[in-house]
Amino acid sequence: MNRRQPQGRCVLPPLLRYPSVDELSAGAAALVARHPRDARLRRVGTSRAGIPMWLLSVGHGSRQALVVAGPHANEPVGGATVLRLAERALADPRLTEGADATWNLLLCLDPDGSRRNEGWLPGPYTLGRYIRNFFRPGFLEQPEWLPDGAAGAALPETRALLGLQDELRPFLQCSLHGVDIGGGFVELTHDLPGFDRRLAHIAARLGIPRELGAYDALYWPGLGPAVYRIPPPRRADLAAAITEAAVESTWFHPYRHGTVTAVVEAPMWGVTAVADGSPPADRDAELRAVSRTLRHDTDLLRHLLARIRPHLATVPDAARLLAPVDDYLLVCPGLADAWDPDTGDNPAHPLPPLSTAHLVALRISGRRLALRTAGLLHQLVRAAGRDPAGALPALDRLIDQWCADYRDGCGARWIPVARQAEYQTRVVLAAFELAGRRPRARSGSGEPVPSGRTPARDDHGSSSDQSAEREGHLAK
Repeated sequence: MNRRQPQGRCVLPPLLRYPSVDELSAGAAALVARHPRDARLRRVGTSRAGIPMWLLSVGHGSRQALVVAGPHANEPVGGATVLRLAERALADPRLTEGADATWNLLLCLDPDGSRRNEGWLPGPYTLGRYIRNFFRPGFLEQPEWLPDGAAGAALPETRALLGLQDELRPFLQCSLHGVDIGGGFVELTHDLPGFDRRLAHIAARLGIPRELGAYDALYWPGLGPAVYRIPPPRRADLAAAITEAAVESTWFHPYRHGTVTAVVEAPMWGVTAVADGSPPADRDAELRAVSRTLRHDTDLLRHLLARIRPHLATVPDAARLLAPVDDYLLVCPGLADAWDPDTGDNPAHPLPPLSTAHLVALRISGRRLALRTAGLLHQLVRAAGRDPAGALPALDRLIDQWCADYRDGCGARWIPVARQAEYQTRVVLAAFELAGRRPRARSGSGEPVPSGRTPARDDHGSSSDQSAEREGHLAK
């Protein structure tokens, strides 16, 4: 006998692994088939490889919420989160009718890149398996960034998202990201009073460490523990754009519509020490050690790349793997210098006050850059079908050693996929509630802030804040 589900109860099966691109679209189609009146699925774009980009919409309210999954190819938790959000919105009318809201859930912004991660996506989830199958495109092929502004957006995935933002004019946009090693944190274009307390409660309930000194936001204003204000965009050269998340982006494009953007970061392997806000025992000694390690790792990897590169001419699509390798090796020396108190900590560009959490985050970030580079080089050698340079044993040794350092030196521990997705879901729902209380940003005429208007400085910090934006999302 068929029994109706009680109102407010979700019907999600146990979540043991991340969904693939194909499983996301199949899951969304099945959900629409079960709820044809309240859910609908439409194609809003096509990736460079010809993969459809699907938008799942739930509800019929006049106020639009936009949630973007899969902006970074190696961060798959957002796909699980959007399906969970859809189920919640369908089960609880307070999230749709009661809020006069429609949920618009973009299933995957970078389906091409996500497909390239399917070597590790089904599990088992070990650091070594993840790194050896890791893929994230080079900076210029990541669809959230607008290095040439919105008018110059070259990627079809980017243009699809920009079109959605201008069509929907959402009151809230959530960009769903993952942190492979570390803790959870959120970046906001506008302050949401009380959000930091909501985040603390959610993280404590689910056992997710909050990242109190996030590398991404090293120089950004804080809005409370593990909540950071995204600075306004500015123009920069490629190296600066890669290491500073101040480049124009789809985070800020809908600002003109009064949109609050929340970048929600959920960790895969949690590290308890990223939540340690105590003063460090010896700040400068730890900074020197982190910088010295990054320089050493970079030199090793440059020599390995020099041995491998001559043998890649016939490797299919080698350029896609080499682009992020070249990005990482481009920025590593500058980051090492910026973190070193003997070379980078000067009055013109001082490091901010650093807690133990900041120093742990820098240690994790420096090693992350090296590990990702080693993993991509490992894939290039495997793709060549032979190893004339004899680089594979050295790469395996480095990957095993550096993964062990994460496990044993940093205490990195796997967080089950279901808990990652539940954490991210609850954080989005908290942002939805608080952003829904906020009046739309208006211009002096009473109209929404028009296209091209620079965000008001008093909402984002002083010019000195802007000049201090130095690190970014490459090493996250």
